[in-house]
Amino acid sequence: MFGCRAESMLHFQFCCISLMSQPGYRMISKTYGSVFSVQLGTERFVILCGYDAVKDALINHAEEFAGRPVTAMGSRTSQGYGILFANGENWKVMRRFTLSTLRDYGMGKKGTEDKIIEECECLMQKFRSYGGKPFDNLSIINAAVANIIVSILLDHRYEYDDPTILKLMRLINENVRIVGSVMIRLYNSFPLLIGWLPGKHKKIFENHHKMQNFVQDTFTRKEKELDVNNQRNLIDAFLAKQQEGKPESKLYYHNKNLGMLVSNLFAAGMETTSTTLRWGLLLMMKYPEIQKKVQYEIENVIGSAQPQVEHRKEMPYTDAVIHEIQRFGDIVPGSLPHATTKDITFRGYFLPKGTTVIPLLHSVLKDKAYFEKPEEFYPEHFLDANGKFKRNEAFVPFSLGKRSCAGENLAKMEMFLFFITLLQNFTFKAPSGAKLDLNPAPGFTNAPLPHEICAIPRR
Repeated sequence: MFGCRAESMLHFQFCCISLMSQPGYRMISKTYGSVFSVQLGTERFVILCGYDAVKDALINHAEEFAGRPVTAMGSRTSQGYGILFANGENWKVMRRFTLSTLRDYGMGKKGTEDKIIEECECLMQKFRSYGGKPFDNLSIINAAVANIIVSILLDHRYEYDDPTILKLMRLINENVRIVGSVMIRLYNSFPLLIGWLPGKHKKIFENHHKMQNFVQDTFTRKEKELDVNNQRNLIDAFLAKQQEGKPESKLYYHNKNLGMLVSNLFAAGMETTSTTLRWGLLLMMKYPEIQKKVQYEIENVIGSAQPQVEHRKEMPYTDAVIHEIQRFGDIVPGSLPHATTKDITFRGYFLPKGTTVIPLLHSVLKDKAYFEKPEEFYPEHFLDANGKFKRNEAFVPFSLGKRSCAGENLAKMEMFLFFITLLQNFTFKAPSGAKLDLNPAPGFTNAPLPHEICAIPRR
């Protein structure tokens, strides 16, 4: 039997989409266990619920669960190129290149910390320009975070009202919302039936084409300016690999891989980090007593000095709050889908090669066995009895194993510096009469619902 108890199969042979949400899967797991399958149209998924099952798959059987499923949508867009949805040797080469290049131009580098600090100053100036009056922070925070990944990809920075960055952010935000919709699930299940109909899937194709045109124009210009002895960013490094003339250069370092890799990194580098920061400010407005505790720790440890990454180890409460923002925000609840790379018997169930597997990160971050109050915003999840920071192994917002987020260290640096700098300089309050709703907006990621904030200067 394919990955599921017989009674589970009888219950879930349907095409109803309404139950296919992360909380819905958690409810199902209470009856059918931590491993079960669901069928939507022609697609069948194996769902993994809870930290133990997800860790078992992604760590103990890392190689067997390291694939990505081939979908109708992916075949029209990524086509197996880049890093997020690639497979086999192409994925391995692109991931190795990405990790090594991010180390060279991004993660862990003092130069990147300085760039984030400079961007923090620009963001503060923009917040101050509202004079404490209500404003929507979506576009502003998106642009600030996007500038960090743009600096690594292109060695460039955009003003927050620059038409180029506004267009790129709109394309990404729109596709992130659409890709979690019912129409996309239907398209992947019935591509021949749905493909010719009007709908949101057509918008994804249109936005993808526009994004690839931008990337193509950008690295065409970079190619003309390339100095292999003075590589300044990720695109320079890729183009230099392209010109090495080795067999690997032609096989993997071609323009289709470059186009998708840049698109993948730009989208991933902007969306999740900016969404986490927006959750952070919303939660500080919702829980002003927690905001005050963070500001008290900032004053005691940093004062009016410039926040640095090294301050994190002296700020256990703030570190716990940032971790809890990520846990509670549950930014990528379903993770990106995995696929089995070979036939495997997992926890008593036979999964053929190519089986689509959903490691439900939502169920991990809300796992009652590891978090005392999983449905509440509770920073004490990451504090011991003495108020010192306490790690929790079920804290996996960046996923686990071979497909874990390549930019995890960069994202952590960004979140700490942006969050600390903003709380050092502003107190965040809800507009008069506003009701703060902590339910997420619909989409592939869990973003806050539209709202306004008031940034009250503290100095």
